[in-house]
Amino acid sequence: MIKNVEGFDWDAGNAGKCEKHGVAIVDIENVFSRPLHILADRQHSEHENRLIAVGKTSDGRGVFIGFTFRPGKKGFLIRPITARFMHKREVEKYEKAVAKTKE
Repeated sequence: MIKNVEGFDWDAGNAGKCEKHGVAIVDIENVFSRPLHILADRQHSEHENRLIAVGKTSDGRGVFIGFTFRPGKKGFLIRPITARFMHKREVEKYEKAVAKTKE
């Protein structure tokens, strides 16, 4: 879980972009409440600091989420930019990395 986060910043633009890849808003929010890995998204960080969250939904599907933070009233809002389900090979790589961190 990320600290100082008070919620999510959704509008028609980012909700539509995430859902067009088949990932529901409820699944995206659920991923952030579960263990996940966060990486810098240097490729897309020209105008704002973007990050990638890699984790699993409550039903165990692997998801990549591109996101940034926006200021909230008392902390930060997570603004998902895009999301997609991981391919089999990506899931295997993710699970291998998670296993190494538990050793």
